[in-house]
Amino acid sequence: MREVGCGVELTTRSDTVALGIGMFIAEEGVFDPAEMLNLYDSVGWEGYTSDVDKLCRGLANSHLVITARDGSGTLLGLARTISDDEHICYVQDVVVNPANHRQGVGRALVEHLMRRYSHCRFFLLSTDHESSPEGKRNHAFYRSLGFLSYEEKEIAGFGLPRNRTDLRGMTP
Repeated sequence: MREVGCGVELTTRSDTVALGIGMFIAEEGVFDPAEMLNLYDSVGWEGYTSDVDKLCRGLANSHLVITARDGSGTLLGLARTISDDEHICYVQDVVVNPANHRQGVGRALVEHLMRRYSHCRFFLLSTDHESSPEGKRNHAFYRSLGFLSYEEKEIAGFGLPRNRTDLRGMTP
């Protein structure tokens, strides 16, 4: 492996799927910081864009990152997973530049992941609460793909608050 721009160059198979609408889905392992900043900034994800190096390290440390690009190579959207590739797949991000919303980009990304991880017992993701500005649209999108809420699946999800003390390096 060697350092390349933002992160480590990974050896990945080149699964590229051409979709009939001039869009390609491909696995990627090397990330251009400016391109990633532009995509995540386009959706206002300030938690990611405040430190582009951290964003790219997170992408490089993901189990899988797939992108949707047009015929000229322009990045339309991205999705990434965290997975053991046996029992669980967690979809960490589905990001589509708003200029490309409602064009099938997000659907193509998520459907690709659904096929790729169809052998996993759990295929999960989290999104904004339905009452948030993006929530209603996000919920409708995921429901159109067959997703159910945790309550409907009769499971519960828990998480710690976003803003908490970083305890790495502290002795117990």
